[in-house]
Amino acid sequence: MQRLLPHPGLSLLLLIIWMLMLNAFSFGWLVLGLALAVIIPLFTAPFWPDRPLMRWGLPLLGYVGLVIADIVVANFQVARLILFRRNRDMRTCWLIVPLELRSAEAITLLAGTISLTPGTVSADISNDGQYLLVHALDTGDAEGEVARIKDRYERRLMEIFR
Repeated sequence: MQRLLPHPGLSLLLLIIWMLMLNAFSFGWLVLGLALAVIIPLFTAPFWPDRPLMRWGLPLLGYVGLVIADIVVANFQVARLILFRRNRDMRTCWLIVPLELRSAEAITLLAGTISLTPGTVSADISNDGQYLLVHALDTGDAEGEVARIKDRYERRLMEIFR
């Protein structure tokens, strides 16, 4: 099975994106989507020699749920900032987040999560992959914000990416 589906997560994602792009369902489109979901990972597998081992169960679902909840809450926080606070009162800050993650895929997921959450954006990663540069729109406590990122996101990603 590993030879037919070298990246099952990628195959599933390709199939879902294919069906969403079509915006219609038919058996023929599903079969074509399944064929693409098998063929594309087979051809790209040699370019992923050191793919990370992931847990696909409850830790990943919990992480996705946490990120969605944080995005919703952060949208309301940013809206409150924009509507009720003047620009000069905002406490923007550059954060340097030391990383314990070593997998490039896990670091990319962390950076993407930070950028998806309104009010923060990942700006850069150090050349050695040890630090992530993050811009926060409004924070009074830089160290607390770094600790929150590490506790809420990085710790969970370390459980998902073994």
